Formats: sequence, C-alpha cells, structure tokens
Amino acid sequence: MKKLLVFLIVALMATGMVFAEGQKETSQVTLSLGHGAPPSNPRHTVAQKMAEWVEEESDGMLKIEIVPSETLGSDRQMAESVGMGTLDLSINSQGPVSTFNPKMAAIGLPFLFETPEDAYRVLDGEIGQDLAEPLLDDGIRVLSYWDNGFRHITNNKRPINKPADLDGLKIRTPEDKITLAIFKTLGANPAPLAFGELPLALSQGVFDGQENPITNIYFAKLYEVQKYISLTGHKYEMCPLIVSEDTWQKLSADQQNVLQEAAQKFAVMHREENNKMQDELLGELEKEGMESNQAQVKLFREATKSVYETFKKDFGADFVDQLVEAASK
Repeated sequence: MKKLLVFLIVALMATGMVFAEGQKETSQVTLSLGHGAPPSNPRHTVAQKMAEWVEEESDGMLKIEIVPSETLGSDRQMAESVGMGTLDLSINSQGPVSTFNPKMAAIGLPFLFETPEDAYRVLDGEIGQDLAEPLLDDGIRVLSYWDNGFRHITNNKRPINKPADLDGLKIRTPEDKITLAIFKTLGANPAPLAFGELPLALSQGVFDGQENPITNIYFAKLYEVQKYISLTGHKYEMCPLIVSEDTWQKLSADQQNVLQEAAQKFAVMHREENNKMQDELLGELEKEGMESNQAQVKLFREATKSVYETFKKDFGADFVDQLVEAASK
C-alpha cells in the first residue's frame, strides 16, 4: 500500500510539472518596452512594427507595449529598471548601457568607423557578443544592436568648421564618458543631460549646443532651438535592445525564439530606415532654417587621437587595437 501511495504521489507531481510546463508554453504574456525617442522617430515606428510581428508570429501569445519619449524614465533609469526586472525591454542608448560594461563605450571612440556597415559588422560579430555577455551578471540580456548613427554638432553661436570653433561652448552630451572626453579634448565645456530635457534646456540657453545623429535632431525638433548644424560625424553609436534576464527566463522557449528573431530582424530594418533618412532629413532641417556646413573632419580626427591613448588605459591596449583592426577590415 505504501509503495502504491508513493507511486501515486510521484505520478501526480509529474503530471503537475507537465501541466505547469504546458501552462508556460501557452500562457499569454504582455511585455513593456520603453525608449527615449518621440513617437515620430523611426526607433518608435519600427518598434511598433516589431510588436505587430511578434504578436502575429506568436499567435497572440506574446505582446509588446511600446512606451516612447522617456515616459518610463531616462535611458539610464530604464536600463537600471531592466536590470532589476521592473521593466521588460528597452531600446536604450550606448552610454547608459555601458555603465554595466565600460568596454561597450569603446564603440564610440572618435572616427572609429568609416561607414555604418563597418559598425554593423563589428557589432553583429564576435566583439558584439563579447561586449554583451558581462551584462548578464547585472540581469540584462542584449538581444540585438539597433542604430543611433553618426553624431553631428548643433549650436546657436557659429558654424563649427574646425576644433577651435568649439572653444568655450557649453555642449550637452549623453551620459557617456567617451563623448565627454571628445568634447573636453576639443576645448568645449560638455555636460550630460537626459535627452527628454534637452529641447527646453537649449531654449533656455542652459547649453549653447549639443551633438546627436540627424534623425534625433529632426524628430526632437531641435531646429526650433538651434541655428547651426555642423557635419562632423565624430563618433558612431548603437542602441542596444535589451531585455530583463528575469523576464527572459519566464518566457517559454517558443516565446524566446520569436523575441530573439524579432530583435534581429527589426534591428536590420531600423538601420536601413535610419540610413535612408539622413540626406532627406538634413534637407528638412535646412528648410526649417538651420544652416549646415561640412566640418573639416581631418582636423577633428587629428585633434582627438589622444582620446584613444586615454581609453587604452581603461579598456586595455589589446582590446582597443583589436577593435580598431576589426573596424578597418
């Protein structure tokens, strides 16, 4: 009788585990995804397309709610929330995510990449994987690298043709130590500020200028508060699509597969959209009254060489050399 009772208990437990696993496979899950761009930005419109695709591919078992415009906090706050498991997903920024692995900031070394394709090749390869792995210790999984693009300078004082034109200008930057180092080296007075607070700060004269990709400049309507845009392309930045590891482990294998495939598929779409819009949006900025100029990039590249030596001490000379070699292939 005791043997029979033990057998029945084990059988019931096994049945319960199978049922629980079945529930995991079939239960509907809704995830929240926060980002800092306005609804008009391709980051948001492509994220919406991704959410539609995920819901369709999962037969409605996995849904994503997109929350734009830093509604859920700054990029730094959203990255921390993802790590704590209080936010499921974020299309974040390179600087804040680099606080969890400082080497990730090295992607933004000045003039590291000649073309966007050079950056994508590095990020989608072994180096990108190596940069993402340490974030798991902080509860963050990198699903893919979306595009932020090459950054340019806007300001209200004068066109920026050569490094000396930046002398004394107060420039808003993201919370990124390489960007801060670049502008200090060039003679500016840089300081970080959340992107959502930038238009008001510029309108109030708290900063003379800022630096961002053309897409961000246009869709944040910075042409309303800035006169000059100078095409420096001084650094490239990516936008990591990150998921809470707590959230990831609660998803079924099928849901994980759909989410991972979506992250990669729509990263490619976002890159294509960003690149396609650059020339068009520059023309729109000019129509809105901004004056554009092509900076003397050779002078800026020469002036920022010391930034590499500074960060070789932080990241290790071997890693920086490996990164430079990979970017130039």
